[in-house]
Formats: sequence, structure tokens, C-alpha cells
Amino acid sequence: MTDPKERFSGKVKNYVRYRPGYPRAVLVLLRSECGLTSDSVVADVASGTGLLSELFLENGNRVYGVEPNAEMREAGEHRLERYDRFTSVAGSAEETMLEAESVDFVVVGQAFHWFDPDAARAEFIRVLRSGGWVALLWNEMREGATPFMKAYERLIREYKTEEYKPFDLPGEVCSFFDPGAFEAESFEHQQTFDLDGLKGRMLSSSYVPQAGHPGYNTMMEDLEEIFGTYQEDGRVSIEYETLAYYGRLQPL
Repeated sequence: MTDPKERFSGKVKNYVRYRPGYPRAVLVLLRSECGLTSDSVVADVASGTGLLSELFLENGNRVYGVEPNAEMREAGEHRLERYDRFTSVAGSAEETMLEAESVDFVVVGQAFHWFDPDAARAEFIRVLRSGGWVALLWNEMREGATPFMKAYERLIREYKTEEYKPFDLPGEVCSFFDPGAFEAESFEHQQTFDLDGLKGRMLSSSYVPQAGHPGYNTMMEDLEEIFGTYQEDGRVSIEYETLAYYGRLQPL
């Protein structure tokens, strides 16, 4: 199986352009429930191309983007170079390279399921200041939300190149925060694409055929057919539910 730290190598261009960011409702939640302010120091662990980091940088936060994949990290550095409060760090969830008790929030977008949870938990406790918070976020496609979404999901299932071990999201999150408590919230989120954008969004995924793969051309032909069937004014929408799990960690 591909090393999780390297699985998006070669897909970074599409990831930068076509993956969804995170709704500002996440900031509203963390302000009201966790005391987030513009002075809070944030570690975005597995920061990738900077999609989640940018949300906090726009809020005025000092952000450390911790990313083990060099290609993704460089893309994030380029995306966020205009923010003087951003620091890029070559590290991982299990070894962030950050100083002890140096951050107020550890946030993770679309990546927790790749971590060694026990090692990451110990590392997050190490780098968090007293009273610090952890927020785990995912943009999950809303399965069956629209006829287009149903067709798009069928296409992914037909052509995906990898089978994944099922991930028990609520169970894994509960184990991660145990014996501490955590809360959960969700928000509706959306992306709209023309045909080229939809192709880029598809190819940003780690589990679909890329150019040169035997199934690539047929997959793209089928994607064009789906787009033609469901587009309105030359665009289609991918619907998401943004899941947010947040809490404090306690030493075992």
C-alpha cells in the first residue's frame, strides 16, 4: 500500500486548484466553544497545500503548517507566501518538530485517518499549552444528496484503484479523545465546477486512475457524459458536510 505521507505526490497541482477549503463557520464554532482569538497560535498538522491554514491566517492567527510530504509542503508554502504569520515545518503528526507547549490549537483537516493515533495523541499533548484544544475536520461528500452526486459517486466506485480498510470515524475519534470529552458539529459546504474543474476535482483524489492508467480514458469519457446530463448553465455542484470534532486531550 502507498505510504500515506506520499500518496498525493504527483496530484498536487489538481489538489491545490480543486480541493474544497473549509467554511468560515468553523472559526465561529471555535471562537464560541473553544475561545479562539486572533492571538491564538495554531498548528495545522498534515497541512498539505494550506487549505485549512489559510482559514486561520485570514483570522489573524500565527499558524505552523506541519507537513511531511515535500511536494505538498512546497505547494502550501507557495500558496501562503503572502502571510507573514505562516511558518512551514517539515514534520508529521507523530513528530511535529514543534517546541513543547508552543501552541493553543492543533487542527487537522482531512488527514487524521492516516495518523498513528497513539503517537499523534502523545505528540499533540506535548506541543499544546495548558487548556489547549484539538479540532479534527473532514469535508465528507453528501452521498446521494442530488442526482448528480449519486452518478458521481457511482463513477468513483466503478473506477477506484484502491480498496480501503473501513474507517470508523466516530469510534476512532472517541478513542483518540478518551478519557477526555469531545463535541461534534457539522456544516453544509459546496463547490461548483465547470467540466474542466470537475475533471481536476476527480483527478485530485488518491484513489482514481491517472493519465496512462488503462481505465483513465474511459473514466473521463463517463465523467463527461455525467456532466452533460446534470449540468445547469455549464456547471455542477459537489455537496459536502463539513464534520468538526473538538475537545481537550488528557494524559492517559
